[in-house]
Amino acid sequence: MPAEMSHGETTEDLRAIRLDQFIAHPPAKVWRALTEPELLARWLMSNDFKAEVGHRFTFTTTPKKQVGFDGVVYCEVLELVPGELMKISWSDGKRADWTVTWRLAAEGKGTRLFLDHEGFDPDDEVQQLSRRIMGGGWRSSHFRAIAAIVEEL
Repeated sequence: MPAEMSHGETTEDLRAIRLDQFIAHPPAKVWRALTEPELLARWLMSNDFKAEVGHRFTFTTTPKKQVGFDGVVYCEVLELVPGELMKISWSDGKRADWTVTWRLAAEGKGTRLFLDHEGFDPDDEVQQLSRRIMGGGWRSSHFRAIAAIVEEL
């Protein structure tokens, strides 16, 4: 299988999306964009998020019929290290049972933001389509939107 080189992704992993992006602001600012519900809604989806381990919440967005997604993501905060790490469960309530982990590392005067979206079934065509769609979205729009919000803070 050929290796892919783009935005920090070194080899294709059919079970996960693994990306990282440098943001020219300190981790504390980036952390706010990830954990303040109103900021999170601006770059990701409407939500009832709270930065508390065990908190169950939902994201809501436009349904995606091609992958059988009704527009609601059911989540729970699984792990939280303020300013450093947040891991959440991510489910459509049907076929998807994934985790999304954000890690922040100080780098120079900015932050290296790591994303691991894990748990895709390599043998499920719909999950693989979802992985490709979401991988493109994380890469092309979400990282850029986070950086723009952080710039305003």
